[in-house]
Amino acid sequence: MATSTRFDPFRELDRLLGEGLRSATASTSLPMDLYKEGDRFVGLIDLPGVDPSTIDIDVEDRTLTVRAERRAPADGDAQWLMHERQSGTFARQLAMGKGLATDKIEADYTDGVLRLVIPVAEEAQPRKISVSHGNQKTAQAELVEGETDLGS
Repeated sequence: MATSTRFDPFRELDRLLGEGLRSATASTSLPMDLYKEGDRFVGLIDLPGVDPSTIDIDVEDRTLTVRAERRAPADGDAQWLMHERQSGTFARQLAMGKGLATDKIEADYTDGVLRLVIPVAEEAQPRKISVSHGNQKTAQAELVEGETDLGS
């Protein structure tokens, strides 16, 4: 007996909507790598095809916000066969912990990657404390560095 495959329009609609929502969610985020290097944090954010003049970075309270715009190509009379590259304004927010020098953040945009350098504030950096006994220094103690996640 042959098995027939029936077309279910509701299942197909659900599949298409699901793919569309997953695609829209994935494309509106800005992929980022973040790591600590010595006494600073470095963030690398992918912004391919973005005009550098549209990149806006601001810090309010302890939230760093990156906004950028990728404009749609002028399509005029174009008949799109495939249109997967998202255009529009994209944003990414990063909650920053205490102890970061937000007034000394540096940004550089090269080859489609925005590089942010966020230094640890001088007062939050680990330092050595001399321990003295009477009039002689007998040992040195090192302060324990706090957690490594973005200055918390």
